[in-house]
Amino acid sequence: MRTAASTLEQLLLEHALAQTLTRYATACDTRNWDLLQQVFTPDCTTIYGGGYTCEGVAGVRHMISTHLDGCGPTQHLLGNLEVDASNPARPRSKMQVRAVHQGLGERAHLRYDAIGFYEDEWLQLPQGWRIQKRSMTMLLEIGDRSVLQPAPKS
Repeated sequence: MRTAASTLEQLLLEHALAQTLTRYATACDTRNWDLLQQVFTPDCTTIYGGGYTCEGVAGVRHMISTHLDGCGPTQHLLGNLEVDASNPARPRSKMQVRAVHQGLGERAHLRYDAIGFYEDEWLQLPQGWRIQKRSMTMLLEIGDRSVLQPAPKS
């Protein structure tokens, strides 16, 4: 990924994108799915490791909530942000992720870690920067994926 020289504009862009990515991790870890509207464009396209393709922020919300609403505590750690602003109107970024998941209920003794990176294409809306296209590459999975569950039925 090509990065521009560290200019004030580049630093401000990197900060704004990092803040949006932090909202994503917060949405996942707090199950505050409404925050995803502050992360993705309404017409976004995402491809997550494991072959999960989603169209629109509602599709992203459905896919993530289907995996996390029945999961115990999670922590999505993001780092090593790289930003390519060679096209300032359509920057691209790459961010490393380690998502730790603990099981819930009878699965509470289980853990699943997903390690990889997100590659995002960004669009600036009046409300701020949003991800228009995301691709997640999975590098390593540790543990039992069965901790990822939809919410228990009442």
